Amino acid sequence: MRLSLQTLDQVPAAVARPAYDVAALQCGIVHLGLGAFHRAHQAAYTDAAIAEAGGAWGIVGVSMRKADVAEALEPQDGLYTVETLDSAPSYRVVGAVRRALTLPLAPERVLAALAAPATRIVTLTVTEKGYCLDRDGVLDFAHPDIVHDLRTPDAPRSAVGVLAAGLARRVAAGAPPATVISCDNLADNGARLAAATFAFAARAHPTLAPQLGSAAAFPQTMVDSIVPAADAAHRARVEQALGMTDAGSVQREAFGQWVIEDRFAGPRPAWEQVGVEIVADVGPHRRLKLHVLNASHSALAYLGLLRGHALVRDAVADPQLAGFLDGLIAEEIAPALPDLAVRDYWAAVRRRFANPAVDHRLDQIAQDGAEKLAQRIFPLMVANQRAGHPVARMGRIVRAWLDWSARQGGPRELDDPAVFPTEIRKQPALRAAILEAVP
Repeated sequence: MRLSLQTLDQVPAAVARPAYDVAALQCGIVHLGLGAFHRAHQAAYTDAAIAEAGGAWGIVGVSMRKADVAEALEPQDGLYTVETLDSAPSYRVVGAVRRALTLPLAPERVLAALAAPATRIVTLTVTEKGYCLDRDGVLDFAHPDIVHDLRTPDAPRSAVGVLAAGLARRVAAGAPPATVISCDNLADNGARLAAATFAFAARAHPTLAPQLGSAAAFPQTMVDSIVPAADAAHRARVEQALGMTDAGSVQREAFGQWVIEDRFAGPRPAWEQVGVEIVADVGPHRRLKLHVLNASHSALAYLGLLRGHALVRDAVADPQLAGFLDGLIAEEIAPALPDLAVRDYWAAVRRRFANPAVDHRLDQIAQDGAEKLAQRIFPLMVANQRAGHPVARMGRIVRAWLDWSARQGGPRELDDPAVFPTEIRKQPALRAAILEAVP
């Protein structure tokens, strides 16, 4: 037996179920990047908000490349289980995802969903890499996906191309403005996404581009929760808890945070009633998360893999790596963020990393290192060098990434302008900090 609307009433009472009529829920959100993080985080918050305050906030989820998520969710009527990993695991069936599309297979349906008047929120989790930005943080018009989308703007494959086409259709149809919410670890994520979308639209949709600024708001955001990739052990636990199969289940830690700038173009779910923070300034929250949690995650990934560790909790239990991280925070990151409570935040993060119930794989975190380090490490290296603060430990992280990347057939040289910003390549002190580091 498999989880679906038809079998939902047979889910055991110990498993939480949607507190609303899932079959009757209308869609008001389109999400780009229907991966595990969205299903465990934003969709779960939205599910809770619908249960708390109602509203037509069902989600049209879009996988940007592969059809595997849609193929898992379609037979289940969009239902899936979130397993929360704490001292004792808990389980909850989420019903907020009402449709699951795959962009390459249904570009017209995706664009129609974006243009629908009922769609008032668009969210994205496409990773840093998915924004097609260059080392300076602006749209890379030489990126293969952008080149493709400029040739075929009505069949885009990049998130920026999809957004530009969808907003252009909204303008042409006179649809009300939408709020576009980036949920990726990108500095100034809302502003950068807006700039990239408008830059693309100026070339691909020149007659409508001048009106896009009034067609959408792009608030800044920060998201946080550790979401390990689903594995066989997780699937088995979910099947035992449900008494049936769930091919779309996800697992996450108990901690979760979502901070959104209070700048919306129209209505939204009652997220603030279920723990989402709607604030005037996201910056302090995002800087802490990006430069403490994410930076230390990258450090554990590259240094931990080179020391033979597979999981975050094992790496942070390694006395040598734990000491390295404590020194990194105290001597290099805290001085670069003097206005933030870095040490208190790090103490909480360290406890989260050590959670024995969370099997968060280092090789999962290690992917797309060039894009991640450009956000997490390089800005602090440059800032510290200018202020006369140490950079040696951050240099060691970059060196460990270079060594790991070389083993995967990726970048290994500091002179690669596609990977390293000018400030790194042209500054002797920063180059030396990396080249002389010993992982």
